[in-house]
Amino acid sequence: GGAGQIKLTKDGNVLLKEMQIMHPTACMVARTATAQDDVTGDGTTSTVLLCGELLRQADRYATEGLHPRVITDGFDIARDATIEFLDKFKVSVASQNMVSDRDMLRSMASTSLRTKLDAELADSMTDAVVDAIQCISPDLKDDDEDEEKTEESSSIPIDLNMVEVMTMRRKMGTDSRFVNGIVLDHGGRHPDMPKVLTNCHVMTCNVTFEYEKTEVQSGFFYSSAEEREKLVESERKWLDERCKQVVDFKRSVCKEGDSFVMINQKGIDPLSLDIFAKEGILCLRRAKRRNMERLTLACGGTPMHSVEDMDASMLGYAGKVSEVTLGEDKFTFVEECRHAKSCTLLLQGPNDHTIAQIKDAVRDGLRAVKNAIEDTAVVPGAGAFEIAAASNLRINVAKKVKGRAKLGIEAYAEALLIVPKTLAENSGFDVQDCILRLTEEREETGMAIGLDCNSGEPMIPYDEGIFDNVRVKRQCLFLSTVLANQLLLVDEVMRAGKSRAPPPGATDDPMAM
Repeated sequence: GGAGQIKLTKDGNVLLKEMQIMHPTACMVARTATAQDDVTGDGTTSTVLLCGELLRQADRYATEGLHPRVITDGFDIARDATIEFLDKFKVSVASQNMVSDRDMLRSMASTSLRTKLDAELADSMTDAVVDAIQCISPDLKDDDEDEEKTEESSSIPIDLNMVEVMTMRRKMGTDSRFVNGIVLDHGGRHPDMPKVLTNCHVMTCNVTFEYEKTEVQSGFFYSSAEEREKLVESERKWLDERCKQVVDFKRSVCKEGDSFVMINQKGIDPLSLDIFAKEGILCLRRAKRRNMERLTLACGGTPMHSVEDMDASMLGYAGKVSEVTLGEDKFTFVEECRHAKSCTLLLQGPNDHTIAQIKDAVRDGLRAVKNAIEDTAVVPGAGAFEIAAASNLRINVAKKVKGRAKLGIEAYAEALLIVPKTLAENSGFDVQDCILRLTEEREETGMAIGLDCNSGEPMIPYDEGIFDNVRVKRQCLFLSTVLANQLLLVDEVMRAGKSRAPPPGATDDPMAM
């Protein structure tokens, strides 16, 4: 960055955001890639590559005298034909089967994460990402008989805000894990409260257990120490009665082996904490509102706003509640929830660079799996779509178009091959040799053929579990083509600003007096 910060990343979007780009054309390409990430969550590097290659191919024809308008006409025809081919090329999967098909979801997450993290760390985070998505997805498996409910559930969008991403600077990146519940960034406020509880009844409430100030400006006046003592006793009695109601409620609900946890959005004073600690109740006070909302989704139950309304049906459940101290910070793990609709991804690492890199990758991984479920379709990856689309443009589309627009289609088909070319180059293989073998294999078999980055040989991505998102491919094709067309039709680039003419009377000679 401009202030000298260090950023380690393989995420194209993060890289473009951190770079300070001055060139106007490069600025537009970077903004297009950012738009790609905002809409789909992935595909930024592919967008930049494809846009740059479209301009490079167009430059070859433009230097030979072909007008850019003719090239853009061919680009538009080729883009529409490629989008149409994408709808035929994709592999459709039923929404109900997609959520329950763990292998398919793992393939989607792995394809996204392995482009941004090393293989070992990506594999460990793949399961965590899939567990998180399956946790917050509408339940499509339990009600097979009720078709209306199934259709209604499948139309509900997946809310990624229900996945809390918590970071801890400790251990290694591979120790990051999925928590089937919530991790709160504060702990109990009494030294005698239990640190680990099992079979917990969780009470989420918004009730004050401390002295409250009046809503209007008022004061209490007393003339003797006895009157002051009575005032203090009456206030304490009011709080003690509230605490006693909670204690009695806990005793009526908890059987042998059960525990009780109270998480309050308002304050609890030290004396009240002491009462709860003696009863073995773990109390957390002043919890954040967003955590309170997620707690009821994770543990179940209903928030209580008065001690008079307490009922066993309003309690949530957690299999384990534990408190972890890390330096001066305390964290409370609420885990093993039965029907959690909210969860946490706990990201750990030895330094801030590692944690930031994992966090950026996990965000893209979650979006990739979410997109696949909502698209109810996937596209074979490893460059298979680009090879097939380029072949389709040359064999089927170019023959139907007459005139010079055919040259734009040829340029577009060649530009699409930049993705498998880059894969081959980054894997250390001969680019032209790999492209020829992939193209020949595609023409001979008619199947989706991709590049094996380990051997450099053609392979079938579907068998290897390498998939891309349909919406990412579609958005990438649209954005890259539109931007390339706009840039090709630019006649002049002018920079507006104040002129730096010398003031009147000034001379160019530095030695003049």
